[in-house]
Amino acid sequence: MSQHTGNHSDQAHQNSPGVRRSEQNSTTVSPVRTIINTTTQRTTYDRHIPQRTPDPVNDYRQLRIDDNTKKRKISVIEEDAQQEEDGRIYRAVLGKSMFPLKDTTDEIIRRINNSSPSKVQKTVLPYSTPTKRRSNAIDSPFRNSYSSSPLPFEAQMILTSPRKPLRYISKHPYKVLDAPDLQDDFYLNLVDWSSNNVLGVGLGTCVYLWSAATSRVIKLCDMASQGNHRNSAENVTSVSWMPTGSHIAVGTALGPVEIWDVQKSKRVRKMRGHTQRVGALAWNQYTVSSGSRDRLIYHRDVRVPNEFTTKLTGHRQEVCGLKWNPEGTQLASGSNDNKLLIWDNASDIPIYKFLHHTAAVKAIAWSPHSHGLLASGGGSQDKHIRFWSTSTGEALECYDTESQVCNLAWSRHSNELVSTHGYSQNQVILWQYPSMEQLAVLRGHTYRVLYLSVSPDGQNIVTGAGDETLRFWNIFNNGEKEKRRESVFDIRTQIR
Repeated sequence: MSQHTGNHSDQAHQNSPGVRRSEQNSTTVSPVRTIINTTTQRTTYDRHIPQRTPDPVNDYRQLRIDDNTKKRKISVIEEDAQQEEDGRIYRAVLGKSMFPLKDTTDEIIRRINNSSPSKVQKTVLPYSTPTKRRSNAIDSPFRNSYSSSPLPFEAQMILTSPRKPLRYISKHPYKVLDAPDLQDDFYLNLVDWSSNNVLGVGLGTCVYLWSAATSRVIKLCDMASQGNHRNSAENVTSVSWMPTGSHIAVGTALGPVEIWDVQKSKRVRKMRGHTQRVGALAWNQYTVSSGSRDRLIYHRDVRVPNEFTTKLTGHRQEVCGLKWNPEGTQLASGSNDNKLLIWDNASDIPIYKFLHHTAAVKAIAWSPHSHGLLASGGGSQDKHIRFWSTSTGEALECYDTESQVCNLAWSRHSNELVSTHGYSQNQVILWQYPSMEQLAVLRGHTYRVLYLSVSPDGQNIVTGAGDETLRFWNIFNNGEKEKRRESVFDIRTQIR
């Protein structure tokens, strides 16, 4: 794997707010510039002297910053949200400037609609109960006559009031790695990120390890039996790290599952049982579960010499998705028979069968925030993300993504879900649960985004595709407060 680090520099320049004139043909420079036309004569000054009478439209334009000012790039979704927020603030400032009394635009329109011009009530000798009014003494700091701003006091309060900062999600990967021979196969799982910050990738007949701390790449093993001769029947079909990060399980196209010690670069176990390729692996402490094209699922305890401890038979086609819940008490399995089965760790009979999907179920993810909440995604003929309660066996929400769902993963720090897609948009989507609002849509892969894994700190993800690239995205929030983003409407940033 070769490394390409994505450096996206923002090229911007800042224009001077003043007007600079040439002094080559004059010895003195007049502070006043006169423009004369055939009808009127108008004098334009180089300095802006604020007037007492506020003009909210022109004041709004003067408060804007040049679009060429140097700033970081923002995503399309964040830009739309920022424009909507700025528009709301502008309308509030405009309303306060045009209607300096306590009446707002909506209140005035409502009063006009409710009033009738034919019924005019005139009161002789009107009387009102005296009320305590706010002191309007000559030394009051709230008097607009003593304000240096062209905007009224209420409009200034709107501009300077604190606002919740909008979240920034970069739409570009911060790192791209070449991954030659990364297979474009929906039923395989060839990428996994360990708790020790090491990425395991199956490329052809080999397993490579990439250290995120040092960017060092090593080849762990090669399944080819004869030197440099590569046989496609011996390809790696799945990889999965042990929770401790010391060992990695490797599924092969011929059926055996191998356990490798990473520190020693040595194979410690070779467990048989499957007769066809093993496309899905999932760890539960010292037990690794394997799913195969032979429709079987095996539980294998690496501490005992047996080939497997439990055999599960419930699917009718290839098993392509396996995930244990955070408590390690339930296993969810998805298959090409469009079924999603839930197994108890102490039984070989499924406790729930969910038959709602209409395509293969590979994308499976357990929520770390809600007990028994499971998300699953269907293939190209389904395109739906469905949510289930494995505590009650209920089918919860269902959302159409309009694209093949290849992978799902929950954020550890917030109630968010990321999905990767294939036919036909090849995008990565970040969702807010349970509203399922799209927080970000990331594009960059040119093939189906078939592989997904989350970093050990829970902030970054890596995606792999048939375009033979691995892309790293900073997509999840770590729960810390983000730095406040300055708005073009923040009057405090315009003081020079």
